[in-house]
Amino acid sequence: MRRCPAHPRRRGSIVTDGDQRPGAATVFDAIGAAYEKAFASSEAHRASLEWLLERLAPGSRVLDVGSGTGRPTAQTLAEAGHDVLGVDVSPVMVELAARQVPGAAFQCADIREMPLPDGSFDAVCVYFSLLQMTRAEQSALVRRLARAVRSGGHLVLATVPLDVEGVDAVFMGQPVRVTSFGAEEFATMAGKAGLTVLRENRTVFTPAHPGAVPEPHLFLCCGRPDDPAG
Repeated sequence: MRRCPAHPRRRGSIVTDGDQRPGAATVFDAIGAAYEKAFASSEAHRASLEWLLERLAPGSRVLDVGSGTGRPTAQTLAEAGHDVLGVDVSPVMVELAARQVPGAAFQCADIREMPLPDGSFDAVCVYFSLLQMTRAEQSALVRRLARAVRSGGHLVLATVPLDVEGVDAVFMGQPVRVTSFGAEEFATMAGKAGLTVLRENRTVFTPAHPGAVPEPHLFLCCGRPDDPAG
């Protein structure tokens, strides 16, 4: 099976892995740019980005997991001068992001299958991209992402904090199967991954989309403690 390099060298580039089509790819191919419109007004999302920007050194290397259309996350970070890699399973989203955010690099791949060398990023962002994974997959991925952040780096996690597992639902007109943790359990998962929760924001947000209802959102701004041996 063809594999893509872990990090494209050229900004504005796209690397694809057409041999893998996770279920989430089909969902977000169909949603496309409508996702950005639905969630663009999230003040909590932007506040978490501001928190991260205040802590990043110039030219930091940042991984955006589930980068979607590239806005606001990759765009905000790239415009601040950081080296951003966005990863998403949806080819449609990756193409949109590459057009909208030429200052970042984007890769179409399943983050669960990507090599993530220890300490290879200064920060990682994970905005609502875990919800179609099992709890075991979410826990394993957060552990890997925590290791991929350098000692003293940061990781921002956002989810819909509900105690649900394998629940069939409809999201923006698309059938999805959702799994999540309650707020306390999600924070516990981050702690078990070796992260320290430095800031927590619980809010309720109503997407700008027909038929949308208010949904709880949880943002965890985390740090990876300095390695005493390092």
